[in-house]
Amino acid sequence: MTRWENYLASAEKIIRTYDSHVPLHHFLKAFFKQHPHMGSRDRRWVSQLVYHYFRLGYLGKAVMTVPERIQAGTFLCETQSNEWLAFFRPDLNEQIGLSLEEKLAKIAPPGEAAVPAAIFPFINELSEDIDAAAFAHSFFVQPRLFIRVRNKQERLLNLLQQAGVAYEVIGRNTIALPNSTRIDDIITNKAWYEIQDVSSQQTGQLFKPRPKDKWWDCCAASGGKAILLKDLQPTVDILVTDVRATILDNLKKRFAEAGIKDFQSKVMDLTGSNLPTLVGNRQFDGIILDAPCSGSGTWGRTPESLLGFTADKILEFQELQKRIAKNVIPFIKPGGTLIYITCSVFKKENEEMVQWIVENSTLQVVEGGTIKGYHDGADSMFAVKLVKE
Repeated sequence: MTRWENYLASAEKIIRTYDSHVPLHHFLKAFFKQHPHMGSRDRRWVSQLVYHYFRLGYLGKAVMTVPERIQAGTFLCETQSNEWLAFFRPDLNEQIGLSLEEKLAKIAPPGEAAVPAAIFPFINELSEDIDAAAFAHSFFVQPRLFIRVRNKQERLLNLLQQAGVAYEVIGRNTIALPNSTRIDDIITNKAWYEIQDVSSQQTGQLFKPRPKDKWWDCCAASGGKAILLKDLQPTVDILVTDVRATILDNLKKRFAEAGIKDFQSKVMDLTGSNLPTLVGNRQFDGIILDAPCSGSGTWGRTPESLLGFTADKILEFQELQKRIAKNVIPFIKPGGTLIYITCSVFKKENEEMVQWIVENSTLQVVEGGTIKGYHDGADSMFAVKLVKE
């Protein structure tokens, strides 16, 4: 058996045994640990083939075999001659330089047009500003790695140049890198930068904190937006909360690496009835509600999430978002701000949720909307600023 056939056999085994409740990169890591004979080159090839399969979305899922989908995915995702594809499908490899639209027409199963809905079946759920075709086609492109430079930009760029890493400077302090960049090995001082998608960085344009304002990042997760807030206004008095203690432990480590010491943290279930007891009588100038959501705007990074998703989950997330919003809004001062954020592209989690907030509170929309990352190798998000009357 050739190494190309071995790669296909390993990729097919992973796909058939993959547990969708586990992130694919974790599953791959466990698989390779169980197969220590596979070298780094083998792991890269097999991982790439597995991701190509999932990047195909639903296209041909009902009629193509797993090997056929891997071949089709490789044809669509690669732009230069591919040795593995040349072994199995030299006819496709010879045409790998065609446009994506031309490629889709060639690999579409008989009787199935390669329309966006064939790849991403939730097209009717998309927010109005999302270009369905552009979003569906973005699944075939590996998103980039983005960092937000906090200081020492010139020295940071010099280190990237010395390491031979291709990069693009975007705006004042954003750098785009190939997704495979081992940035921690190149820039060892983590106080110089934060790994943060450019769309997530863009949400900070809505914050506009004033000196010594009181803010609450109520679904703080790993704390990226809280760090962004503190960088915008270091004197902000900030409370960071999350439902999981382990997540807050990670946040505290990240804050320490960023040199941020002035903050409060607390484990909170924002859906519970005892929130007033936990928060007390505090009122905030600003609340960041980075709401739990489908994460559909980030599925270019985790394409396996698409195949395990069903439309009924969108309403489940919307109901959760309503419960959280209803509970945290009373803690906003009159004239204060709610920053509502999701990494979703679904209107029920985005525009419809904002409309629900307006109809059920004294908050009014000031600015914001869809952040389209699919043209830039970035996540797509939704962020709106509302002010309390």
